[in-house]
Amino acid sequence: MTATITAPAEALRAGRREWIGLAVLALPALLVSLDVFVLVLALPKLAAGLHADGTEQLWIMDIYGFMVAGFMVTMGTLGDRIGRRKLLLAGATAFGAASVVAAFSTSAAMLIAARAALGIAGATLAPSTLSLIGTMFQNPRQRAEAIGIWAGCFTVGAIIGPMVGGFMLEHFWWGSVFLLGVPAMVLLLVIGPKLLPEYRDETAGRVDLPSVALSLAAILPAIYGIKELARDGVHLVPVTALAAGLAIGYVFVKRQRTLEDPLIDFSLFAAKAFRTTLGGMLLFSMLGGTTMLFVAQFFQVVQHLSPVGAALGLLPGMATSTVSFLAAPVLARRVKPSALIAGGVALAAAGMVILTLVDPSAGPAWPAIGLAVTSAGVGPMVALGTDLVVGSVPPRKVGAASALAQTVNEFGYSLGIATVGTLGNAVVRAHGFADGLHVVAGLAAIAFAALVWFVFRNIRPATAA
Repeated sequence: MTATITAPAEALRAGRREWIGLAVLALPALLVSLDVFVLVLALPKLAAGLHADGTEQLWIMDIYGFMVAGFMVTMGTLGDRIGRRKLLLAGATAFGAASVVAAFSTSAAMLIAARAALGIAGATLAPSTLSLIGTMFQNPRQRAEAIGIWAGCFTVGAIIGPMVGGFMLEHFWWGSVFLLGVPAMVLLLVIGPKLLPEYRDETAGRVDLPSVALSLAAILPAIYGIKELARDGVHLVPVTALAAGLAIGYVFVKRQRTLEDPLIDFSLFAAKAFRTTLGGMLLFSMLGGTTMLFVAQFFQVVQHLSPVGAALGLLPGMATSTVSFLAAPVLARRVKPSALIAGGVALAAAGMVILTLVDPSAGPAWPAIGLAVTSAGVGPMVALGTDLVVGSVPPRKVGAASALAQTVNEFGYSLGIATVGTLGNAVVRAHGFADGLHVVAGLAAIAFAALVWFVFRNIRPATAA
């Protein structure tokens, strides 16, 4: 499954304008990631300042992710219809305004509402930026490189987030962390109209509002149920929410198959490469995110490191994943994408094996090394896989495909915490934290080893020419 090129590759090559535009598009990716990590550091101070109880703190943390996941598919499809640049600039405006409201919130309820608005605005940013990259970089090799840079910005945000957040909290009030994104959004609004092209599908019909309602009614309860099951165990409310989300999701899928212009074109899943790539990205998000969380807790609970020390222990993994994102498209010039992706997955599995052998008395070096090796294998699957998803659909469907790829990542992390994370926590309670980490990493190693076979069998496109 390969994107068809109707003009010579050199004629489609992007120039300086497009690469400068990529720098502008990288800002939202960087800031969305940074926003998550600085909030973790700011939570104790803002909870004290706003007198937020435990439930309110959970909603302050979770509501952003709920809204992003719930609105991502809708926003990706909306961008294809009304214009991807228009949606991006509208989202940037809303994100900046909601950031100011969050910074100066006077109550927990006000901050929760601002975080919800940030999530809805954030749902416009990832699919809009990724679909615009697909429009700007039509040369397959350049598109793969651009997506690698864009994806790497998420881990760069995770790297600098704790450091920037710590500095801001040390010198200013807790609300200052929400203002970090405002100057970047202003810059995007000023420069974006000059550098970014507009694209809309002139032949698309209206957005099917019942489908929008069904997608929200399926995704939001499902993610809420998964998170609550992971947090508090099996209870009536989260089980009912999850069941309702799955049932409505079934109705949503049936409706999409009957529409001429669906929110999600499920015919794309007929291609083995497409569904294997999305499945692989889901698996990486599930197991990689859960393992990273257990390693961070291992640093603090077993190694007795401070939160800042634990963040420093995660930095090698963040750094290797950034290098991996940037290197994957370059290596794809000489190595078949299927072999490169499979090799990356195998490397991730090897890192997980290292984590299964971690001795609690050996210090923090081995967990950091294991996570770094795993993270080094992430780039080919995420960067080249995302490029495959974007490059394998017609231009008018790129926004919807981009949103689907991002929704898989958002949903995968929550699903991983609820399933593998819950199992790991059960082992922690019975045998201790080290054994919990060993079980989580062991399951990830087995799953990644199996994924290597699926990649070789099903992914055969020339992702980068």
